[in-house]
Amino acid sequence: MLIFVHAADNFVRMLNKPTDHIASLAKGLRLIECFGPDTPRLSIAQAAAASGLDRATARRVLLTLHREGYAEYDGKFFTLTPRILRLGMAALASLPLSQIVQPWLDQLSEGIGQSCSVALLDETEIVYIARAAQKRVMSIGLMPGSRLPAFCTSMGRVLLAALPRDQARALVEASDLAPRTAFSASDPDEIMARIDQVRAQGYALIDQEVELGLRSVAVPLIDGRDRVVAALNTGMAATQDRVDLLADLYLPRLRKVQAGLRRVL
Repeated sequence: MLIFVHAADNFVRMLNKPTDHIASLAKGLRLIECFGPDTPRLSIAQAAAASGLDRATARRVLLTLHREGYAEYDGKFFTLTPRILRLGMAALASLPLSQIVQPWLDQLSEGIGQSCSVALLDETEIVYIARAAQKRVMSIGLMPGSRLPAFCTSMGRVLLAALPRDQARALVEASDLAPRTAFSASDPDEIMARIDQVRAQGYALIDQEVELGLRSVAVPLIDGRDRVVAALNTGMAATQDRVDLLADLYLPRLRKVQAGLRRVL
């Protein structure tokens, strides 16, 4: 019996040995994550500072990305190329949820004539995993992989409302609460009050808090075990005088999709 115990211990140590961690790959991933909407171009010095790597390592990583076609280099700045999307799109495409919801999104979007999306919560942000676009209402183009703050979006509030309240509060307080529009809530207590309302009524309605001229309605997507696994929303232009009418107009169709997906999730 003792022989088997020693053998098991050796097997566990083998699975967790330090040589299983590829440090150079980890450094490359860390540097890729430094590129974003506010930092589309990075010099070697900027990349080193943002990633915490030394300049020599940052230089090697950036030149490797350039050689493999994942980055362009103009002699001073590096910029990611569309090839980098293969990494993210491949991961998103492998998510069963995105494949399951897309046909439902397409049908819903055609039926109501509005863009519809499904998103997951990733700490203080939501990340889009599926989208069916109609009219472009937002100034920015949204697609799978796009991110927005959770605290001020309809899908984000639905997903925050599904968390224990103290956990939701911690994420709100960790967010950048700078107002995006004159309609934005920026006080944590006020935001939590709106999240509490979402939890009580089972849906979120956002009126121009993310961008002027944009409203949206969202509901949670619930699986067969009563777990909130994602959020579903539709967005529309702020053309109606009465925002409260949007719930009556769009909620029945959203909840129909919610119920349908609950049977297959």
